[in-house]
Amino acid sequence: MSAAQHEIVVAGLADLEERERLVVEVDGVELGIYFHAGEVRAWHNVCPHQGGPVCQGKIMPRTVQTVREDRKNGGPAFHPSDRTIVCPWHGFEFDIGTGRHPSAPGIGLRPIPVRVQGDDVIVTIRGDQPGFPGR
Repeated sequence: MSAAQHEIVVAGLADLEERERLVVEVDGVELGIYFHAGEVRAWHNVCPHQGGPVCQGKIMPRTVQTVREDRKNGGPAFHPSDRTIVCPWHGFEFDIGTGRHPSAPGIGLRPIPVRVQGDDVIVTIRGDQPGFPGR
């Protein structure tokens, strides 16, 4: 690991699994740490739309449009396993696992490297990451 980066324990895995999400501050920058489908993800708490606190938004199933057997509109429904983060400012949605907007894959959340070691959830902070002060 270079001198320009360091690792920080931000949560216990058991606590994260129970809560599904934690918003933490590291070096003055807020991060959202998520547990979904057996995996841990971390995102900057900044919505790419207008800078809202995206990680403080609701976590909900992805909305899908259904089609009936007669090929007519069946109305909206929720996907059985896909989960999204919904920005509280304007409702922009992002896939909890990929950070991507479901209908505009070029728009997404900024990831933070994260790993689990034992019961520790650890993020890697690099001085060259946008939003973090240099070391």
